[in-house]
Amino acid sequence: MCAASGAVRVGSGSLAAVGRLFGTDGVRGVAGTELTGDLAFALGRAAVVVLGRHGATRPTFLVGRDTRRSGVWLEEALADGIRSAGGDVILAGVEPTPAIAFLTTALEASSGVVISASHNPPEDNGIKFFSRDGMKLSDELEDEIEALLAEPSAPATEPGRLSENGVGRERYLEHLVASSDGSLDGMSVVVDCANGAASELAPRLLRRLGAVVYAIFDRPDGDNINVGCGALHPEVVAAEVVRLGADAGVAHDGDADRALFVDARGNVVDGDQVLAACAIAMHERGALVGGLVVTTVMANLGFHRAMREAGVDVVATQVGDRYVLEEMLRSGAVLGGEQSGHVIFREQATTGDGLLTAVRFLSLAARRGESVEELASCMRRFPQVLLNVPVTDPGWLEGAEAVWEAVRRAEEGLGDAGRVLVRASGTEPLVRVMVEAETLEDATRHADELSGVVRSSLGRP
Repeated sequence: MCAASGAVRVGSGSLAAVGRLFGTDGVRGVAGTELTGDLAFALGRAAVVVLGRHGATRPTFLVGRDTRRSGVWLEEALADGIRSAGGDVILAGVEPTPAIAFLTTALEASSGVVISASHNPPEDNGIKFFSRDGMKLSDELEDEIEALLAEPSAPATEPGRLSENGVGRERYLEHLVASSDGSLDGMSVVVDCANGAASELAPRLLRRLGAVVYAIFDRPDGDNINVGCGALHPEVVAAEVVRLGADAGVAHDGDADRALFVDARGNVVDGDQVLAACAIAMHERGALVGGLVVTTVMANLGFHRAMREAGVDVVATQVGDRYVLEEMLRSGAVLGGEQSGHVIFREQATTGDGLLTAVRFLSLAARRGESVEELASCMRRFPQVLLNVPVTDPGWLEGAEAVWEAVRRAEEGLGDAGRVLVRASGTEPLVRVMVEAETLEDATRHADELSGVVRSSLGRP
């Protein structure tokens, strides 16, 4: 059982090595300057070579993207790189990240590739690879790809083929519908699509399950993904739920691998509450293998207490759904997730899937005859303050003793009634400071003090 209180020290070394191209969620950067067409081409070429080393003589890549304007030319460059090395490409077009993970396996491709920066702003983009099993590539394979980027490579004697996938979306949609606990007949739902990859699919899915759906931010134009909407701004869908008198709201991010919820009164329901409700329900019906759920060090103290009261064991990993999945595979757990809304239902998915999470959570409420508020009330959420502090180099955090001394002081002040977490981001030049306490005032005070120490020790010049 994970400890329910105390400070947790997480440095950058275990997340993403400084200078490593691949972060915790693929390669990301500003499109055109940090993530260029040349880099996308080189990544595609190197990926073919690496998969060839591991047995795929003519690998096939299923390539999807989100709605960013840069996705179009990155897709072209990546596909050219794959084909130049003799790999085949199937273009899926705009699809959620979990759809590509699912379809990679369903279509028996050698690898899936998603061109997306998930919840990042429109000017960013990223490239993420999946294995033939629909799981993110291991650090070792990513390192092999990275090591090949600077090496010259002769073009293949026969360029790879290029084709388009026209049946995948319906196949994925059928999979999601089949994962439901029942219909959503009579439930009114506002869904915020973040002007991203789920803009067409999420409303269609919920309507197919019987819900009355009000879709917002479902008009992507290439430049508006995640802007003032989606899972980073759940207050937006909350206001619309209250205005329309809807039963619930769902907010996805740009690539739809996460989902946050809102109840009828406009209260935000985060990933911890979703995970807690689903874990308890599965445990009650004997479907929670090993009586175990996997979360991260960011999970709210209230989550740990709710699981303890329900007789569910908890294992906490470092932040990132790839690490949650790794622990689930190691331990045999079938449910895991993150506070941010990434939830993995291992028997239906190989990665965080916001659409699947919406189906499972909303249909659980419908089957039980409960509101979203009632379902989420299985845990009391302790006030939590999370501050992102820009720094010159997150790798310096591990040796910043002034920061860790401040953490020790905060821990002593909170005692057993709170928790402190300071960690380096694996995807951005940030240090994340999180404090939980009995009151919001205490959490805010300690978080502000810690952020000031981080800023003075590691802040930008």
